[in-house]
Amino acid sequence: MNLKEMLHLADRIVFEKTGQHLDDLQEAVLKATLQHDTYKHVAKDFDCSESRVRNAASQLWQILSEELGEDVNKKNFRAAIHRFQVSNVSNFAKDVVVGIGIFNLCGEPRHPPDISNSHNDEKSNPQQTKTLHQDLSEMPELGDFFDRTPELQTLTTWILQQRCRLITLTGISGIGKTSLAVQLVQQIKHEFEYAVWYTLDEFPTLEKCQSNLIQLFFHSEKEDLPPTDQKRLPLIKYLQNHRCLIVLDDVHNLFCSGELAGKYKPESEEYRTLFKQIEKLSHQSCLMLIGWEQPREVTQIKSQNTSIRTLQLKGLDIATAREILRDYGLEESDNSEALIHHYQGNPLWLKSVANLIQDLGGGLTELLPNDTILLPEDLKDVLQQQFDRLSELEKQVISLLAKESQPINRAKLLENDIIPASDLLNALQSLSRRCLIEQQANFYTISPLLRQYLHRNLDGSDALP
Repeated sequence: MNLKEMLHLADRIVFEKTGQHLDDLQEAVLKATLQHDTYKHVAKDFDCSESRVRNAASQLWQILSEELGEDVNKKNFRAAIHRFQVSNVSNFAKDVVVGIGIFNLCGEPRHPPDISNSHNDEKSNPQQTKTLHQDLSEMPELGDFFDRTPELQTLTTWILQQRCRLITLTGISGIGKTSLAVQLVQQIKHEFEYAVWYTLDEFPTLEKCQSNLIQLFFHSEKEDLPPTDQKRLPLIKYLQNHRCLIVLDDVHNLFCSGELAGKYKPESEEYRTLFKQIEKLSHQSCLMLIGWEQPREVTQIKSQNTSIRTLQLKGLDIATAREILRDYGLEESDNSEALIHHYQGNPLWLKSVANLIQDLGGGLTELLPNDTILLPEDLKDVLQQQFDRLSELEKQVISLLAKESQPINRAKLLENDIIPASDLLNALQSLSRRCLIEQQANFYTISPLLRQYLHRNLDGSDALP
């Protein structure tokens, strides 16, 4: 096939999936892919940011992956389209006989599938996935999504290949946990009979959460069961009977403020039982928890042979983080890498400081001389929400770390005359679980931004000594 035929075939595949033809940007992405051009060149032609082009490409690869039944990306798009064409050509005669031919040799449409008969097709093909039931109304829309390919691959492997039952996705505020999970759900939701996303500030008690889930399962099953069999089952039974993906966002809302990480609120204590059931009982579903903190029972399990996994999300790499600065019109400079380091490659933090610099009409070199660290008001508000959750013990320990410009040895921390050794070690563990401190071997430190924030809150001064 030539370029025009490949684009036409891709357009038909996208139309069959979404009911919409390729838009100009999507077509430009495919042309660039086939002509070995870069996303940066596409962005220049469309006078838009490179991240917008990457987002459009990511969504397009997802659609094509779902329709072609394989992982499609920029590197293998041409080969995937060729495999799809060969597959259709080899089945051409058979397709014409049964009246469901889709493409002819030139890729022209013959008889598009009748979507209204999809349920009949499922019954005639027992190997096809059952009808998908979704409750994703609380799942945020995918905004700017930056490259997280390794993390997506890790989570996909855990869920689809290793069949993990309970996964926690944790990280400091703004690091991109929810965006990553949204991208993941969009890519793998069709592998499940049920896909559900709930935000836990709406479900403080397990009873309410379970009631919503059971109602979803019950009503979808009710259509296929005789009246005598229509009765509600315990939640775990539905997870055993069906392949389900359940995402619970903002799981930190289940835990107390002013306590060490992971202590349940009294009204949320019953969630502990659910999480233990998910981990211990045999079933075919996956529960993903997203938040600043994770349940203590999850952190206690370290064996790689278990059905539980934890992914602590780190900051973006230098190349990807620079895309954010370019989106805000900040040109490359010697300061950009230091800026990304100070803000830990955190997408929200970088956007906040980049927006401030843009509003002031300055540049990196002008506004950030000598490693100056800016603290925009909106960023201080975000950090305050997370620090408000700390116990008094944790505040004492992190204050000690904030006074050190270099990583400090644990033995030296234990020499302090204020905090007993046992309490200090518990606080270090809790702060680590909250992703507020960094540990390398026996040394602990905090990021330059957090040190600046804590210093100003401790002393009221505006700069580090």
